Amino acid sequence: MIANKFLSLITLGVAVGLGPATAAQVQTDVPAVVPRAKAVVIERIKIHGKALEGNLEGDAVDREVFVFLPPSYAREKSRRYPVVYALHGYSIGAEQWSHEIHVPQTIEGAFAQSAKEMIVVLPDSKTLHNGSMYSSSVTTGDFEQFIAHDVVAYIDAHYRTIPERASRGLVGHSMGGYGATRIGMKHSDVFGTLYIMSPCCLSSRSAPDPEVDKALEALKMPEDSAKLSFFARATLASAAAWSPDPKNPPLYLDLPTKDGQPQPDVLAKWAANAPLAFIDQYIDNLREYHAISIDVGNQDGLRVDTAKLHDVLDKYGIANSFEVYEGTHTSKVADRFQNHVIPFFSQNLCFLAGCR
Repeated sequence: MIANKFLSLITLGVAVGLGPATAAQVQTDVPAVVPRAKAVVIERIKIHGKALEGNLEGDAVDREVFVFLPPSYAREKSRRYPVVYALHGYSIGAEQWSHEIHVPQTIEGAFAQSAKEMIVVLPDSKTLHNGSMYSSSVTTGDFEQFIAHDVVAYIDAHYRTIPERASRGLVGHSMGGYGATRIGMKHSDVFGTLYIMSPCCLSSRSAPDPEVDKALEALKMPEDSAKLSFFARATLASAAAWSPDPKNPPLYLDLPTKDGQPQPDVLAKWAANAPLAFIDQYIDNLREYHAISIDVGNQDGLRVDTAKLHDVLDKYGIANSFEVYEGTHTSKVADRFQNHVIPFFSQNLCFLAGCR
């Protein structure tokens, strides 16, 4: 009975922070337009994900990516720029994410308020069940490698970047915050500066509630997941990411319950994907970062685990800034992006070739 009082790892993160209404576009506070801000150029491209090839879910391998080029990019033909990769949350894709953080307005506003110019990239990682968890799975494809290798390699090959880790930043919100944490820990050879916004799914939890169990176990075909409740679908996305099963069609995943009973082997796999459980393995990688910042709203149910992440870094003597600001899970993301995220990268990325 006690186990049923807990929600699954992803469901807990979404439930307390977002709520069912997140299936639609959330409303965020929009910073005022900064006078005389210069326009950035938006390029909407497709990047082939070699790491996603052959995924059992049939998720798109050619992914939509938004690239925001700074005002000086077209004019200063020999100039190269650092790049910030910004990861979206669960239930939305890159386009919806761009509306939530109100880009390009917030990027332009940050530049107009003295942030140095950089390229900003928003890759899409939405899947059949509404979220990849930025994880490595034969069911969804390896979205961890897609971000850390495929997207970065393409951007470096097609734009005037400074192709060095010291000139690459990684940021994400909610599921994207989980992605920034996970990818950041494992790929410090690719990224040099890290910003984690309201990360979900940092710690492991027990099985979902009976109603979610029942709905998931009754699912017959992958496309039927669109009929599920928000929480049930989020749990399905977690299973696709963290307990894939190539021998279990048509969903190609193992659920955390069977016949209403928790499955310890599956829950163990989910726990193994919780950053607070595996962070100790990547401390040396985290020491490589030039700067790490973490933030969360004081009305966000994810604030407790977010604070634990900060505490672990402090315990190991890894410098990081941590702020609990006034707001909910989503209310301030646009303001944070303009007035905190972009300025943070402006102060900490390398803007010259040859940085270490």
